[in-house]
Amino acid sequence: MQELVIMIRSVHSGEKHVPHKFAARVAERFGEDRLTDRELDVLKLIRDGRRNKQIASDLKIAEATVNFHIKNLSQKLQANDRTHAVMIALRRGLLEI
Repeated sequence: MQELVIMIRSVHSGEKHVPHKFAARVAERFGEDRLTDRELDVLKLIRDGRRNKQIASDLKIAEATVNFHIKNLSQKLQANDRTHAVMIALRRGLLEI
């Protein structure tokens, strides 16, 4: 109850209040580096079951470039591998099923 009174007073005095749970979720979703459009393209094709060679062909880029994008997006998402990257992206709303 005391916490609610403090929150009301702080908002009334012009301060902003963001509930801790909401702030944590926002930080989780937007705290990472943003993925580029090309990284999202690669991620969508991984989600669709494409192999690196197929992704390269679909996007008309070198397979080495696909590997580069996968490495970058995995780092940004702090994923262990490409499947983990897709799962994280789905959970964060960056991809849809």
